[in-house]
Amino acid sequence: MNQPPPTLLYIDDDDALARLVDRGLTRRGYRVVHAASGEEGLERIRRAGAEGGIDVVALDQYMPGLDGLETLEQIMAIPDAPPVVFVTASQDSSIAVTALKAGAADYLVKDVQGDFIPLLHVAAEGALRQAALQRAREEAEAEIHASRDRYAALAAERELLLREVNHRVGNSLQIIASLLHLQASSAAQDEVKAALTNAMGRVAAVAQVHRRLYTSQDLKSVVLNQYLDSLLEDLRRSAEGNRMSRLTLKAEPIEIDPDRAVAVGIIVNELVMNAVKYAYPDGAGPIHVELVSEGDDLLLSISDDGVGDNVKADPRSTGMGQRIVAAMASKLDASVERDPAHSGTRIVLKFGRVPAAPGKTSTAAAS
Repeated sequence: MNQPPPTLLYIDDDDALARLVDRGLTRRGYRVVHAASGEEGLERIRRAGAEGGIDVVALDQYMPGLDGLETLEQIMAIPDAPPVVFVTASQDSSIAVTALKAGAADYLVKDVQGDFIPLLHVAAEGALRQAALQRAREEAEAEIHASRDRYAALAAERELLLREVNHRVGNSLQIIASLLHLQASSAAQDEVKAALTNAMGRVAAVAQVHRRLYTSQDLKSVVLNQYLDSLLEDLRRSAEGNRMSRLTLKAEPIEIDPDRAVAVGIIVNELVMNAVKYAYPDGAGPIHVELVSEGDDLLLSISDDGVGDNVKADPRSTGMGQRIVAAMASKLDASVERDPAHSGTRIVLKFGRVPAAPGKTSTAAAS
């Protein structure tokens, strides 16, 4: 389909010169519309939608009524105004500067014989190209803004879904932990009760991470001091009697990713429960959990003031807790060591604040 010729509105009170412009630009593929005054030209631009669009304007400076600069100022105030080529017979360069500052796309000097018409054609073509580039730029910017808005909406929707998933997973795991607690309470055999209690603690450690993610502003990290505080509170509530009434926490507000937070929580659960069972054969005693940063590494320690190496081996022990600690330490690329200088038992884990590079191995010692 052929495109219609571009329309140029020539605003000039000189009818004879307007006819020369009409003939000269028509031969060059333009449709020319003439307005004999600034007021008539402004009206023609304003009703362009009904009578056919104006693509470019050639505007004379000296006219009765509104002069060219006054008309130019009003054209620039019209939404989606066409580009304007300012035309004058004056050689005064200050007029050109004033017109260009007011918004004209180009400027040229005319003569009464019409010799300027080829220059007007060139200027009109340049003004149309400039206007097309400006429209393309505005459309591109609008598309960029729209894309950003769509991305922001999708990101917000994704965050909402992730938050909801974490909420549901956390609730489901908490229900499982509660069922295990009920089963442990009703178990007659001590080994069954202990196994169910341990399982409950492991499930609760994972559930706490999901609850933290649901209430956190950041779904990509877990603040460990808050997480461990809630985890230890769960352990206190789940303990029989008051055996863990002296469980303490000293931790810095360190953020790590959720997967590694789960590993930390499970390790703390296992080592605390181990201390509860074996550190104080004659009753309860203090158990301390401490988390501090050391450069790019984190140090996690679980300690007690109990019997230490004098603990009697439990023949019913399956070693499951040690295997779980070793597996979680491997997930963290952590070293696990027993502090020989501590009077009771102190297990220290050292691991990076961020995941280790692929290929790096960890050193884990049995607790």
